[in-house]
Amino acid sequence: MRPRPRPPIRGRGIFSGTGIIVLGLAATLAALVFPIWSYADRSVTTGADVLSAQTVTTQYGPLSAQDRDFITKVRLAGLWELPAGELAERKGTTQAVRTAGQHLVDGHTSLDAHVRAVATQLGIPLPNVPNQQQEQWLATLTSAQGQDFDRDFANLVRLAHGRVFSVVAQIRAGTQNSLVRGLADDANTTVLDHIKVLEATGDVDFGTLARDLAATASPVPNPAVVEPGDAVPLVPSTTAQTSAASSASATPSPAYPLPPAESSPLPANSP
Repeated sequence: MRPRPRPPIRGRGIFSGTGIIVLGLAATLAALVFPIWSYADRSVTTGADVLSAQTVTTQYGPLSAQDRDFITKVRLAGLWELPAGELAERKGTTQAVRTAGQHLVDGHTSLDAHVRAVATQLGIPLPNVPNQQQEQWLATLTSAQGQDFDRDFANLVRLAHGRVFSVVAQIRAGTQNSLVRGLADDANTTVLDHIKVLEATGDVDFGTLARDLAATASPVPNPAVVEPGDAVPLVPSTTAQTSAASSASATPSPAYPLPPAESSPLPANSP
């Protein structure tokens, strides 16, 4: 008996074609899904992240490089402006100058305590002595006598505060750190008070002040916090210019230490 022939398998060609289509669709889907899956656990880096690469996270909010620089400069400002106030208390020829000196001493004593507390909480090292430029300004005031001292004190310190005023405002407007905001508020109040009492001496030359503040088209460093190598601003009087040069080379300025920083200090001329 002849074997019965097998019936033809229907649909093999159709199944084969469908399988190819299905495999193709699966490969396409995998190609689309894999990039999404592979980046699912990665942090997204944007242009803003690159620009803020020096910002660190703290429990008080992000702390930027500008915030840290501001904290250091507040400390440096006190390291020369407080002793300048002490000189004014002793050498001022008018009650208004001596009062301005007292305001500088009181204001920077309080502000320095605040900045040291903030620096400790944020782990920021602080300098303990004025930088070289600040020592020269103190030498200028140490050498000046009589009404020359009154004028040099009022104009030099007023110029310094005028420049730092805008820096404080910029930090206060942009910082994301609550401790830095509080320090900027304190610094703003202190600087404004000092500006007012310095102007009340009657010794501020507003014409010279305006020219010095707009002396150059490029940004001018704040004289209260200028770093070594920065351009030196004009000293308000001829007497001060002469005494600055002679004092810096011949007579070292006296030491006026504030309480030490509550974290490890930077070198003496560190920014």
